[in-house]
Amino acid sequence: MASIFLTSNGFFTETIKGEFLATLKKQRINPKAVIITTASTLKEKNRLALKTKNDFFEMDIKHVDFIDVEVEKGERLKEYNIIYINGGNPFRLLYFMKKSGADLILRSLSKQNTILIGASAGAVILGPSIDVVQHFSPELNEIGLNDYTALSLTDIAIFPHYDREDVFKEDTGKSIEDRLSKFEEWNNISVTRLKDDQYILINR
Repeated sequence: MASIFLTSNGFFTETIKGEFLATLKKQRINPKAVIITTASTLKEKNRLALKTKNDFFEMDIKHVDFIDVEVEKGERLKEYNIIYINGGNPFRLLYFMKKSGADLILRSLSKQNTILIGASAGAVILGPSIDVVQHFSPELNEIGLNDYTALSLTDIAIFPHYDREDVFKEDTGKSIEDRLSKFEEWNNISVTRLKDDQYILINR
């Protein structure tokens, strides 16, 4: 069955890399990796996408491709057993994941011997919804998305970059925790906080 990594920054620490390699060893697969670049306007030229490709190479995974589901069909994901979803704009990412059919492909792959890695926006869309993004960063919704229902490959709602007050500034000066606690109270849900060096591994 699938292993799912939820991260803020992908392979940000040696600990995360080590956990990934241990998981890969358990899976006993011939690794073929793909990086979904859709969330970033820079696509495959995005700095973190390029770093991730290099990380894969350094971990001796030689077959690494990019895919942009804004312009490519999600069906192509069936060719891979390691799928990394890069960060960026969660609204654009979710919209094109659904439009391309990539959401359905990932749902199918999650029942197979596959490793899924979500970084930042890529991790958020693997959960039940991106409501928390709408709450914190509604200005990112340039695409006019109305349905915030995400892929639900996990029931864990995460908030990435929890330790980055500089990224989530607010005019009133309220902290991330203050605003996140209010969001949880208003929506009667629990959100898992992920700092930049943290991750969650789910084995389905």
